[in-house]
Amino acid sequence: MSFPENFLWGGATAANQTEGAYNIDGRGLSNLDFMPYGELRFQVGTGNLDPKSLPANTFFPSRVAIDHYHHYKEDIALIAKMGFRVYRLSISWSRIYPKGNESKPNQLGLDHYLNVFKECRKYNIEPLVTINHFDIPMYLVDEYGGWKNRLTVEFYLKFTETLFKHYKDYVKYWLTFNEINMVLHFPFVATGLTFNPDDNREQITTDVIHHQLIASAKATQLAKKINPDFQIGCMLAAGSYYAQTPHPKDVWKSILDSRESYMFSDVQVRGSYPNYYLKQTERQNLTIPVKNDDLKILRDHTVDFISFSYYSSRVSSAKPDSANQTESNIFSSEINPYLQTSEWGWQIDPLGFRITINEIYDRYNKPMFIVENGLGANDNLTEDGKINDDYRIKYHKEHIKAMSDAVTLDGVELIGYTSWACIDSISNGTGEMTKRYGFIYIDRDDYGKGTFRRIPKKSFYWYQEVIKSNGENLK
Repeated sequence: MSFPENFLWGGATAANQTEGAYNIDGRGLSNLDFMPYGELRFQVGTGNLDPKSLPANTFFPSRVAIDHYHHYKEDIALIAKMGFRVYRLSISWSRIYPKGNESKPNQLGLDHYLNVFKECRKYNIEPLVTINHFDIPMYLVDEYGGWKNRLTVEFYLKFTETLFKHYKDYVKYWLTFNEINMVLHFPFVATGLTFNPDDNREQITTDVIHHQLIASAKATQLAKKINPDFQIGCMLAAGSYYAQTPHPKDVWKSILDSRESYMFSDVQVRGSYPNYYLKQTERQNLTIPVKNDDLKILRDHTVDFISFSYYSSRVSSAKPDSANQTESNIFSSEINPYLQTSEWGWQIDPLGFRITINEIYDRYNKPMFIVENGLGANDNLTEDGKINDDYRIKYHKEHIKAMSDAVTLDGVELIGYTSWACIDSISNGTGEMTKRYGFIYIDRDDYGKGTFRRIPKKSFYWYQEVIKSNGENLK
């Protein structure tokens, strides 16, 4: 068989894209509650526009999302019907610590996630928990500067300790940060960062990177003290870079682009800053804010496994052409003429998936968990209430086949696969609801209107058979 018997098949969500209920049961505001829908979203996400300056009638889609907070039992029952063995979800920091700096957690928030985990266990579904999925209490951003401030490391560790202690009997697999490299591309979303015109963006970003890497290592240390059986992973927004041409300058640019992302996992997996990054900061006159025993902490508390998202490959050019860039993707890339694209301009590359899996495994030789992979598309509900998303089936079929080849032909070690997303949710990049990824349709539009009814798509039943056959039946 292509996959081991204990392979964890499932799907993924994020609290900020699904839960809603932003002002329910003591939850505080987070940075993602201030991400608007519409043309200003990208400016806010990149840290170039203060969301507090937006018009009063601005719509913030994550505040409503798909109301998973009140529908979690129904949603978990549906994914159980698909046969899920694992459900990746995240915990809203501001639901546990509304401001982020309280001495005691919000009990209603703790109870909610305990109920979610109990519901998962009822169906023998293993929770995979992302501790921080682009989510920080807005109070910490406003009062402390968020991740710019070393104090936020301590606030984060208090949050993680609370989770580890309360859920140690329910959760085995943890991810410290979602797509930790996204601070380079979508800093307000990733970390709550907004820049002023006179800010030294590079130094601020360097500070934030170090603070999150230290927080990740210390969380790993803490986890092992509380429960040695915990499995702690890092998480990267991945996708191999191809050189646009064989010209050595294009090839070199592809190496530099890859290093930009791999620096984060290099630290989390290998335990130290790579020399190429140290030289880069030196050339740019940047200071990594190392204190006390930071380097020892990074060295001694590396992760157990590597997880990553993959949606498409990318193309690097030493002379990028703004007229030849892919659309609607936070990562810039030259267009690859050999690939098809989605409705949102994302290039579809199943072999690139296998290449990325091998690239990461060759680099680290550690177990891997693929925790995001999927197709955003505009699904149409037929008159008889069905969604015939054959295009999504095709996408997943080709990517799972590539994943199978990586296991059977290349010998990589995979723990599991959680598609993005198992259920329709708010798009992180665009804020749209109509950019749908799930196997389950949600009756909701881009402005939060709808019945919120859950409807299994054609892909729901297809994935059900994939899981039942442990990846053997991809028809």
